[in-house]
Amino acid sequence: MKQTLRLLPLAVSLLAGCAVGPAYQTPATPLPAHFKEAEGWQPAAPADALERGPWWTLFGDPVLNELAASVEVSNQNVAAAVARYAQARAIVAEQRAALFPVLNLTGSADRSGGEGAARTGNQYRASIGGSWEPDIWGRLRAGAGGAAASAQASAADLASARLSAQGELALNYIALRQADYQMQLLDTTVAGYERVLEITRNRFAAGIAGHADVLQAETQLANARADRLGVQRQRAQLEHAIAVLLGKAPADFALAAAAPQLAVPEVPPGVPSTLLQRRPDIAAAERRVAAANEQIGIARAAYFPSLDLSASYGFGASKAAGLFNASNSLWSLGLSAAQTLFNAGATGARVDQARAGHDLAVAQYRQSVLAAMADVEDQLTATRVLAEQQELRRRASQAADQVEQQLLNRYRAGQVGYTEVVTAQVSALNARRALAQVQADRQTAAVALIQALGGGWRNAP
Repeated sequence: MKQTLRLLPLAVSLLAGCAVGPAYQTPATPLPAHFKEAEGWQPAAPADALERGPWWTLFGDPVLNELAASVEVSNQNVAAAVARYAQARAIVAEQRAALFPVLNLTGSADRSGGEGAARTGNQYRASIGGSWEPDIWGRLRAGAGGAAASAQASAADLASARLSAQGELALNYIALRQADYQMQLLDTTVAGYERVLEITRNRFAAGIAGHADVLQAETQLANARADRLGVQRQRAQLEHAIAVLLGKAPADFALAAAAPQLAVPEVPPGVPSTLLQRRPDIAAAERRVAAANEQIGIARAAYFPSLDLSASYGFGASKAAGLFNASNSLWSLGLSAAQTLFNAGATGARVDQARAGHDLAVAQYRQSVLAAMADVEDQLTATRVLAEQQELRRRASQAADQVEQQLLNRYRAGQVGYTEVVTAQVSALNARRALAQVQADRQTAAVALIQALGGGWRNAP
């Protein structure tokens, strides 16, 4: 018997290497050799642990810098992601604890008797015991590995939540400053329309212009004022959205109006080699594949018997004073095994379910990679096209301003009707607003490209 007990740990240790789960390999992904929309750009493998840095400083706006730095500590979506990551780490600790023995300390005191009993008696017991399930088939290790992979996925989800909140803040801030500029533009336009209305009324009073000219001038002015109110409403909504992103009530937050100071950051040529290295969503999807792979091993382990070892040592006596005497000691050793003989194919069904879950995770991972590639291509296209559009919009705005001024001078000289002036004014205002919008669109595309690259384009040291 003693010899058997000596050999038992050796046998258990040898069997413990018999893991039944499949070896994990990162799924292959259909990465192209280069990007279609940027010659020389080449993708790289995911490595989301690389430092992203405060990418919003690329836009050179001190107010945006201050707001973006507050998102990480105040945004409630980020706080929820932090809590989920902490929860995942606790699950890892719980799963790893299952690999070690469990020790218990117990004590009891009983007093028994009855009408027919010869006497009333006491019984005292104290013991320390332990139990351990050897991880012969790797089920417990697979559970711990799967929990660790899930925790890593939660860490990547946390990075995604931060990046998403920071990106949304930047987009809202850009739109808010764009609204400020549009209101400044409309204020200038309203002031100009008021002067034109005054001129038209004077011409009407002098009998030079008809009443229709006055009505057209009043219509132009009213429409411009209405447009400004619409932009003002949009700005208020953007300010409220920024407050929520910062974890504040909209009533307790305000941003003073200011002219846009945001620069359009230039993409350095060295960025391509780091593509996908900082995409936390890609990393999260890959880690979920690893977790699904461990589930296959857990399911397969049900085909094999489970083994439990137990031992205890304690004392039992009828008097408390003599409880810990050597003559009252008690001990036990136990070994139990269990094997499912028939469950109508339930084990095989669970294995098939785990394999299907792994296939699903692989497909989702590959789809995430493809979506990331398309996202980068889209933003590269937008970056290039919007830069060309801005120059064309600038030329169009300058030409429209000249036409407006020339026709207004000719109207004062009585050479053209007011309808031509109105048409020129509408064209000039639309051209100015289109130029302002394309400038904001370039900044928005820069934010989107930064997010597509996983947060900034600063190379790892």
